Order: sequence, then C-alpha cells, then structure tokens
Amino acid sequence: MPELPEVETVRRTLEPRILGRRVVAAKLRRRDICETLPGASLGAADLFEGAAISATYRHGKQLAIEADNGRVICIHLGMSGVLSWSTALPKFTVRDHAHAWWHLDDDSAMVFADPRRFGGVWLSPDMATLRRERWAELGIDGLLVYGRALHQALGQSARSVKAALLDQGVVAGVGNIYADESLFAAGIAPTRACLTVSEAEWERLAASIRQVLGDALDGGGSTLRDYRDANGQQGTHQLRHAVYGRGGEACLTCRSMLQRATLGQRTTVWCATCQR
Repeated sequence: MPELPEVETVRRTLEPRILGRRVVAAKLRRRDICETLPGASLGAADLFEGAAISATYRHGKQLAIEADNGRVICIHLGMSGVLSWSTALPKFTVRDHAHAWWHLDDDSAMVFADPRRFGGVWLSPDMATLRRERWAELGIDGLLVYGRALHQALGQSARSVKAALLDQGVVAGVGNIYADESLFAAGIAPTRACLTVSEAEWERLAASIRQVLGDALDGGGSTLRDYRDANGQQGTHQLRHAVYGRGGEACLTCRSMLQRATLGQRTTVWCATCQR
C-alpha cells in the first residue's frame, strides 16, 4: 500500500503538470468508488468541470486537489491505486480499471485507476470541510511527528509499538514498510508494549520516522508491485530497505538472522540483536 513517501511523490510529480490547467471534461466511470462530503454532490462542478486547478495538498496517505472554485477532490490510493498524468486522454478499456479521469485544457489527462478498489475519491465543497470531515480523524503527519506527541498518545498503551504506529489516528502516513524501517533505525523491538518505551526512546523513534520517511521520499518512494508516480516512474527506495520484506535474511548491521512474525495483523520483520 502506498504510504506517505509514495503519496507525496505522486503529489510532487503531478502538481507541475496540472496546476493552472482548466478541466474541460471530467468522467466518473465507477460511482461506487466516489463519496461526497456535506455540501458536495456528484455533479460536474464538484468534479471540477470548467474549473482550473489551483493547489494540491497531502495529509498522511491522502492527497487533495483544489480548484479555483474552492471545491476539492480527495484521493486515497488504497493498496493498488495510481493517480497518473498523460499527454493525451487514453483510450480506456474494461481492463484498465480507470475509475475516473479529468481532461485538461492542454489536451493532457489526469487518471485515477485502482484494480483492487481499496482506494477511493471524496468530493468536498472546500478544504475546511475536508479537514473537518476526513482529516480531523488522522494523527499528526509523519514528516512532522515528534517524541512528546507519541509519548502522550501512546505512553500508557499496552499495544505493541508496531501496532500503534500503524494506527493512522496516531501518525498519519506510516504503514507497514516504514514502521518496520523506523523501528529498526531507532533500535526498538516492534513487539514491545508502548508503556515500556521511555520518553527518550519516543524521541529517538520520532526522529527515525522523520528520517526514514525523508530518505524514502528522496528515493521517490518504494515500488514493490503497483506503485508508480504521476509520470509512471517506479520508486527506488525498496533497494535500501534494511528489514522490511527480509525476514530470515541476515541483518545488514550485525549479520544476525532477521525475525519475522505477525503483529497488528501485519507481517513484521526486525533484528532481535539490534532492536531491544
């Protein structure tokens, strides 16, 4: 599933292609992937038809695009979603899973495709409504997280620290990949109960989260299967994963065999020597 670095990479690669462009036509090919927030509808205006794109935003794993009429489209990529740009409107087939598209005034197109349909589109009358109705339930963005906030939110929790990091209401944008990588970088075992983690360790973990997410962003994200940026390019950060997906292999630091277990219903990999 695309996490914060992948979604931010999509935003950065998409923004220069679409900013200032007017939407001459918009099509929602599957209505069941689209929801409306209070004050919005599935009409042409809320799909940006006739409006110009004025800004893009992101919080955690969610991307928002704003038009000059104030309306907003929020997109969540889910597990297999791709938001792409092309120089011309593609000729769609039933196999391309393109659920929505926007034809721009320079004849280019923005397309949302999602084969497994775990993602979706939300239409909002404005950014204030989106922040109130969807983003308010999210925790602090992973690039801005700090140790005191983690300690306050999780310091008394009996949950494993790995399961807690996957909670988007605590840290928005961190998923299975970067939770494993951040815990390894911080030297903290994912199996530990949150209430056993000291304030100093929360500070170290927060710094590791920011560093790991930043490094992944520099690499254009991690492509494990479906992920591509808006220009169709794969990420490269998967080549630098220290633990994720490497269970049973040697730790890159101490050469011990990496452990693997299921925590929070997700496969988790860590080094029992390096992560106390």
